[in-house]
Amino acid sequence: MSAYCLLLPDGSRIPYRLELRPRKTIGMRISVEGLIVHAPQRISQSQLEQILLSKINWIQRKLETRQERVIETMQWRDGANLLLLGNTIKLSVKQHNHSRAIAYRAGVLQVALPGVEDELAIARKVLQWYQKQALTDFGRRIELLAAKLDVPTPKLFISNARTRWGSCNSKNEIRLSWRLLQAPPHIINYVTAHELAHLKEMNHSVKFWTVVERIFPDYRNAEQELKSLAKKLYVIG
Repeated sequence: MSAYCLLLPDGSRIPYRLELRPRKTIGMRISVEGLIVHAPQRISQSQLEQILLSKINWIQRKLETRQERVIETMQWRDGANLLLLGNTIKLSVKQHNHSRAIAYRAGVLQVALPGVEDELAIARKVLQWYQKQALTDFGRRIELLAAKLDVPTPKLFISNARTRWGSCNSKNEIRLSWRLLQAPPHIINYVTAHELAHLKEMNHSVKFWTVVERIFPDYRNAEQELKSLAKKLYVIG
């Protein structure tokens, strides 16, 4: 597989990797390496790039989508930035002979443990703290919104799911992702309202969204905002 650059009319370039195969058509896909092209062995480079340019809108759209999905790697070290209820807070890591309980003061999450270079240990402590705080915070929101909806307060479980923010089952149990604790309060309220509405309508019908709107009128904007925040909320954990 060889590396090339596709020159665009505006002078910019898109790198791609080319593999020639015994085939009749050109295939394209977007991988972690970028644009990958599979082409017939007898095609000329100029002919190939003319075809790629004719598909440039598709290529650029797919590359942009791929980039949006890339989640940066969290560096678990002193001074790192974290999110809490929509605000940026600082991670403070200090050496101590014994691992101590995390303390949160004035926008700083303080972690003390024997090995300040042990990122796995730091991550474990911080994520456990987030999960514990989420249980308390979400529980309070569920109680308030359940009263507003006039339904009994359901049992809450904290979820580590990576494919959904929350869920509600026929046993009147609600699960919410602890990662939501990083989001602004109104986003947490939206997801909570969404799941509580399933206690009335276990579907996504027009009736369901009417229930959501009753306790969270601005749900449409919150839903879009959550989609744009998702990448940031998945940096940790």
